[in-house]
Amino acid sequence: MKKIVVLISGSGSNLQAIIDKCNINYINAEVICVISNNLNAFGIERAKSVGIKTIVINHKEFQSRELFDTELYKILLEQNADLIVLAGFMRILTEKITNNFFGKIINIHPSLLPKYPGLNTHEQVLENNDSIHGISIHYVSSELDGGPLIAQGEIKTANENIDILVERIHKLEHELYPEIIKYICDDKIFIDQNRVIFNGLNPSGKFIYKKYEI
Repeated sequence: MKKIVVLISGSGSNLQAIIDKCNINYINAEVICVISNNLNAFGIERAKSVGIKTIVINHKEFQSRELFDTELYKILLEQNADLIVLAGFMRILTEKITNNFFGKIINIHPSLLPKYPGLNTHEQVLENNDSIHGISIHYVSSELDGGPLIAQGEIKTANENIDILVERIHKLEHELYPEIIKYICDDKIFIDQNRVIFNGLNPSGKFIYKKYEI
């Protein structure tokens, strides 16, 4: 059984989806630790409620991003996890983390990358009247939201407000992220140098692209 560490900054809804899928053995893994940079993140309470170890590293207590990442790096080494999952972790990681754990860290981003890296993706979709919106799951590299792509899921947008759009994107995340984590923990998805390998999942060698209507 694989060991997963999840990094969060907020409510932890993706964390909950991952925990739920582990609990029913859909994902052959255990969340062994949840790390947050935010003492008040509700995801910490989610983890505590089911007995998962939690660690808070308050980024405000560090004078630089590098010092914060040095502490995070040390803690991640101590956990000895098979997979590190960023689930709404609102910190840009330095190369100390991205280089040393490359191939073991994945992230979920609320846009169809390479469109709209960074923040405020939903607002940009609405401002640009995009007919399609979605999510991307990728390995984390030193480039912001630019690591090797694993999977994407998309939805059609309508004349809706941002709250409804965000809710639909969250539902999509809760479907696709645990599925990709399952495949990684089953050794069906892995990275070889800079190329994502789909072992028995995708003969074409291209990343998984799923269309959902949520």
